[in-house]
Amino acid sequence: MPVDARALSLGAAGDVASVEDAVDVVALDEALDRLAAQDGRKARVVELRYFVGLSIEETAQALESSPATVKREWTAARAWLRRELTTA
Repeated sequence: MPVDARALSLGAAGDVASVEDAVDVVALDEALDRLAAQDGRKARVVELRYFVGLSIEETAQALESSPATVKREWTAARAWLRRELTTA
């Protein structure tokens, strides 16, 4: 894997890390409830990853699943939520 030769200051790194899309918490909660009604496991993955802050590996361990399965579920759940939140 090639190493990126560009240096990033700690201040700039903090700016990059803190940039997030604004999230309507109420809309997210409602969308997460709809996801849970359709697929409770994907909703649980979102809760553990987004709200608890677990890594893929930690989430897999908590759900007694493989990291590959959690990664697929996380990807699918994020796509589903994004669609729900942008069309609502």
